[in-house]
Amino acid sequence: MRTQVDLNAIAPVVHGYHHNPFEVLGPHEIEDDGRRALAIRAYLPESKQVWLVDSKHGHSQPMRRIHPAGLYEAICEPELYDRKLGRNYQFCSMNQAGEQTTMHDPYSFPPLLTDYDLHLLGEGRHWDSYRRLGAHVREIDGIQGVNFAVWAPNAESVSVVGDFNGWDRRKHAMRKHIPGGTWELFIPELALGTLYKFSVKNHGNVVEKCDPYGFAAEVPPKTANIVADVDSYQWGDAEWIAKRAKHNPLTSPLSIYEVHLGSWQRAEGENPWLNYRELAHRLVAYCKELGYTHIELMPVSEHPFTGSWGYQTVGYFAATSRYGSPEDFQYFVDYFHQNNIGVLIDWVPAHFPKDSHGLDFFDGSALYEHADPRQGEHPDWGTKIFNYGRNEVRNFLVSNALFWLDKYHIDGLRVDAVASMLYLDYSREDGDWIPNEYGGRENLAAIDFLKEFNEQVHIQYPGVLTVAEESTAWGGVSRPTYLGGLGFSMKWNMGWMNDTLRYFRHEPIHRGYHHDELTFSLIYAFTENFVLPFSHDEVVHGKGSMLDQMPGDLWQRFANLRLLYGYQWTHPGKKLTFMGGEIAQWKEWNCEESLQWDLLQWDTHQGVQRLVADLNKIYCTEPSLHQQDFDHTGFEWVDCHNHNDSVLVYLRRGTNPEDFVLVACNFTPVVRQNYRIGVPEGGWYSEILNTDSAYYGGSNVGNYPGLQAEESESHGRPFSLLMTLPPLSVVVFKPQRA
Repeated sequence: MRTQVDLNAIAPVVHGYHHNPFEVLGPHEIEDDGRRALAIRAYLPESKQVWLVDSKHGHSQPMRRIHPAGLYEAICEPELYDRKLGRNYQFCSMNQAGEQTTMHDPYSFPPLLTDYDLHLLGEGRHWDSYRRLGAHVREIDGIQGVNFAVWAPNAESVSVVGDFNGWDRRKHAMRKHIPGGTWELFIPELALGTLYKFSVKNHGNVVEKCDPYGFAAEVPPKTANIVADVDSYQWGDAEWIAKRAKHNPLTSPLSIYEVHLGSWQRAEGENPWLNYRELAHRLVAYCKELGYTHIELMPVSEHPFTGSWGYQTVGYFAATSRYGSPEDFQYFVDYFHQNNIGVLIDWVPAHFPKDSHGLDFFDGSALYEHADPRQGEHPDWGTKIFNYGRNEVRNFLVSNALFWLDKYHIDGLRVDAVASMLYLDYSREDGDWIPNEYGGRENLAAIDFLKEFNEQVHIQYPGVLTVAEESTAWGGVSRPTYLGGLGFSMKWNMGWMNDTLRYFRHEPIHRGYHHDELTFSLIYAFTENFVLPFSHDEVVHGKGSMLDQMPGDLWQRFANLRLLYGYQWTHPGKKLTFMGGEIAQWKEWNCEESLQWDLLQWDTHQGVQRLVADLNKIYCTEPSLHQQDFDHTGFEWVDCHNHNDSVLVYLRRGTNPEDFVLVACNFTPVVRQNYRIGVPEGGWYSEILNTDSAYYGGSNVGNYPGLQAEESESHGRPFSLLMTLPPLSVVVFKPQRA
């Protein structure tokens, strides 16, 4: 009997470069001797003999080898075909050792991607593309398996390889959807936990690539993806999610504890990393003790090099397996929500690493990145830059952002390195960058992407925050897109951070000459919705810890750090501090070591920790300290000119104009007695915070329990307080009314 397969199609199948092996393999209606029949073909390399088994009726017949590489064919009799054999057949394959394996035919299943899916992917508006691309456990006609789909338009062929097929790319070649370039294959009988990659062939080169949409991966340095489930976890945070949608974060307290999960606390033994579930319980207890409203995690997406801290991402849809499974991380977020603490994560759409198993040159061409290094190479980090002008790339990134909000209930995304995205000449010399179509330096495609990202997040997930790490004077970063802004909820105030730390590094005797480094921030404080960050970037690369950056003797260093935090918590803007700063760690942060928790045996370190807890408490309970962080009516200078004494005094007001606190900062170690400060009204003013309190490790100079305002004009106000300003301190007063 002569086969009816096109002989020219056999070589592409057996050598692994056919763009649609379904044209040869699987069931095909044919005419055999004038009768309708069914030709079923299988490519099973390394097999010695193969039978076609009618699993419904128990019949079997040997399949004829039509190519020595292992291509088989069986022509079913008309009556067998009339029984509508369909997917009720299986192959029984015997290898050279005589071992037999029975399997369903992956080439008998239709594609699951619809024309509408493919249209949306090409258009760049398939917001939940993670539900279709990647690896998904499915059941088709009672047969369970995994559907694989990947975008690789310029590949000659793509195969699924894994532990289930001996990593042999010949065995599970995928079908290409034309013209979009998405490849797809359903492999029956695979299950959760299967290891896999995509074997991508282009111009004779074959590379095994990780799944861009993979939900899990092996713990590095291993690189295979793992078929995982992100849909079955039973969430218990419905109350939190409902409340979040109605919550206004701009007028509410937001105090963020930034954490690197691998070094906050570590375990003893061979595996030093704590599991997501262990970390959840320890971190929640700690955040509640210190009064933080939110936690921010350095990137949890899978990354090959631990020393990159997650900022060089390979698996954008995979929570790193270093600390457990996807379900473990879902539990982590859920537990925080059930304890009324929000979870933000750092997200890195600015660049990706060149690791060969990642996105770099994914299908043998510059697919996710620009081909021209003047656009596609990041000179500072040795990474690739996304091509934001390509629909599918933009879709990949927006869909990824929405994925974390959907499947992991994340409350906010802090977007890393936004400045590097906005400018085509970022960190480049003349001649090393390409102007935009108007001759400018703005990256118009990146700007459009950021706007689209912010719009979709806020439309689909009300109450979720987007926060930009943007270090330039770009206007409107945290303004709505309909007003011409980029659409972020908030922006890190990098200028305030740099100016403040520069000021604090000066010896107090010299601070009078640098007074403007503090006062300058109030010129622009309300142009954006600012977060005041002391992040991990301030305690790495030789900068030293926060405590180590403070000048003076041992006492002055601790006093300066308490002063710094008091100033941060009373300055307009939401708050962010990096782990370790709240215990006055001495060592610069090292991602391979735990924080120096043993320091808490000393009163000085305990004192800083107590201060942070109390700062969070008054910040959350005093409306004047958080309601109008982004409105100029929430701040009023009392005295910003006293550079000789290095003193700043200001009022913070709530939405109720009568609700205010008075803040006085002394940036020198000199105790200032009988220091007169004007206040808006008379009455008793309670001292509600003093960073020099002995409770925090200070010298206990102050005005406790408070002061009576005198009817004596000062600073343009009818009343005044005659107070003692403690050394290197912040004192906060609140008027008491009947």
